[in-house]
Amino acid sequence: MATMASLFLKTPTPSPSLPKTQKTLFIPPLTFTLPSRPTSKTRLKARISCGLIEPDGGKLVELFVEQSHKDARKGQALGLPSIRLSTIDLQWVHVLSEGWASPLKGFMRESEFLQTLHFNSLRLGDGSVVNMSVPIVLAIDDSQKQRIGQESSVALLDDQNNPIAILKDIEIYKHNKEERIARTWGTTAPGLPYVEETITNAGNWLIGGDLEVIEPVKYNDGLDRFRLSPSELREEFTKRNADAVFAFQLRNPVHNGHALLMTDTRRRLLEMGYKNPILLLHPLGGYTKADDVPLSWRMKQHEKVLEDGVLDPETTVVSIFPSPMHYAGPTEVQWHAKARINAGANFYIVGRDPAGMGHPLEKRDLYDADHGKKVLSMAPGLERLSILPFRVAAYDKTQSKMAFFDPSRPQDFLFISGTKMRTLAKNRENPPDGFMCPGGWQVLVDYYESLTLSENGKVPVPVPA
Repeated sequence: MATMASLFLKTPTPSPSLPKTQKTLFIPPLTFTLPSRPTSKTRLKARISCGLIEPDGGKLVELFVEQSHKDARKGQALGLPSIRLSTIDLQWVHVLSEGWASPLKGFMRESEFLQTLHFNSLRLGDGSVVNMSVPIVLAIDDSQKQRIGQESSVALLDDQNNPIAILKDIEIYKHNKEERIARTWGTTAPGLPYVEETITNAGNWLIGGDLEVIEPVKYNDGLDRFRLSPSELREEFTKRNADAVFAFQLRNPVHNGHALLMTDTRRRLLEMGYKNPILLLHPLGGYTKADDVPLSWRMKQHEKVLEDGVLDPETTVVSIFPSPMHYAGPTEVQWHAKARINAGANFYIVGRDPAGMGHPLEKRDLYDADHGKKVLSMAPGLERLSILPFRVAAYDKTQSKMAFFDPSRPQDFLFISGTKMRTLAKNRENPPDGFMCPGGWQVLVDYYESLTLSENGKVPVPVPA
């Protein structure tokens, strides 16, 4: 990724190989009694005249210890009972610490957990409601609970046993796994990736409290410098004089159909009266299931998309969203949208079956393909966010390019599924011209070539990009 590192830094500088006008920011480091929902015209008039959308709760809640207090907190942590975090736990510390889940101040206590499960929202002290659809919780087992005893604080350790945070004013409560799974995924069928990775074998207790993060989470994967927090993204959007920010979440490589949707969205916003709408292309960087393309390869592919001019680098910010992926469909897509509000986005592009997956036992999708966008348009706490549903894009054989589907001539269109795309790349076969930029497609081919067999000869292991 040396090329990417030299071209796309947090504070971009002109490069001899690029025009001086290049401004791309490519960063792998975005209660019920509800008021009546404003009409789209009313919301539009309000937004055109104002700056970035306010974070949930009115301000970003960052949870870092001040530099002058770090040594004291490290010393304090050494004297506390400790919990060693899993990789996914650490990703949630990252999410919480930077304010993606604002106004949440730490791992959920029971009242927050129950509101999230039953209402997909949190009621704040002033009576207002913010969206919160997925539990952000920390599980412990019986022995850990016993060691904590009557202590009011615990230290959170990374995989090297370094203290990275303190959880204060703790509350320990029962981890009802079946209820959590059923309400988050709408099923308790075996085979849900996030469930098997983090819940099935987790402890029977949850511990919540206020989080004080001593050290910012770093992954040392060559991508840390490209990860921007919500406050850093807001600073970048302000620097670019953005009067609208539209976010596109993805966990897959970008093809020309995606690019068509994003460029068409900007065209529509300009027609609405905005002067400088900025795209936040925001690939998910936390846990993903084993058959998804790994983050380092996706970032390399996104770089090629920008290099080949498929997206306009002048109006695009690319950054990594640190959240783990649940594959919880309409429930999870609310979290994806809410987090982008905190990063400054006031428009969110949503497509077919967002955050969905195939049913783990049956040959069908787990969720209705249209429910995600419908739920977003009604979800409590997301009234301030404008939802932009996808138009269906497919490969137009008459034009040899991706285009919006025309139902009057269905015979002219070819739908290339993600499964078909992966099969072509694995077999080193090229897709139709115009489906994906050549450089981006080559990255995919290289990724599948990099897969090696583990010692048992069965499990493919990806080589880092």
